[in-house]
Amino acid sequence: MNYWLFLIPLISAFIGWVTNWIAIKMLFHPREPRRFLGITLQGIFPKRQQQFAEKLGRLVSDEFLSYQDIENRISNPDNLKKIMPLIESHVDDFLRNRIQQEMPMISMFIGDKTIGKLKGAFMVEIESLFPVVMKQYASNLRTELDLEHIVIQKVAGFSSDKLEEILLQIMSKEFRFVEIIGAVIGFIIGLLQILLTWLTQ
Repeated sequence: MNYWLFLIPLISAFIGWVTNWIAIKMLFHPREPRRFLGITLQGIFPKRQQQFAEKLGRLVSDEFLSYQDIENRISNPDNLKKIMPLIESHVDDFLRNRIQQEMPMISMFIGDKTIGKLKGAFMVEIESLFPVVMKQYASNLRTELDLEHIVIQKVAGFSSDKLEEILLQIMSKEFRFVEIIGAVIGFIIGLLQILLTWLTQ
């Protein structure tokens, strides 16, 4: 048997590793379109960055952070209950101190009992008015703040270098695994080639 055949698995493993390494690099490179043998080459992410930005913008505005979710959260009565003590503290300060500073004559006729009644009336009114105000605010926000457009602009203008750096930080182990798998599959194919050669002799 020709012992040079045993180099085949090593060569196949090397080819498998290089092929997958090139495939990973081609996710990001070349940044700009390059003509090679009549074929235009460009990295997948740079080429599809605008499409990726548009899809991500729609996904964020429709699913992750929809205006309906924002409206529901800011007009939720439970959220109002959390801030009611702060509002009550400000109303109390206004009735006891600010009125005395701004209108000292009127404050002379307002005692603790009157302040308590006024504060109670204010708090009831604020509690009923707050959800309406928040819904109106969310409605105005929908027309003034185009969340989808903001995300598209941000992602489309994102540096390809920065995107590659982030993805490599997150997926470096996975990319390395893909390279190793290419080498392993190449090695197995090389062994099969030796086996087929030996069987046909």
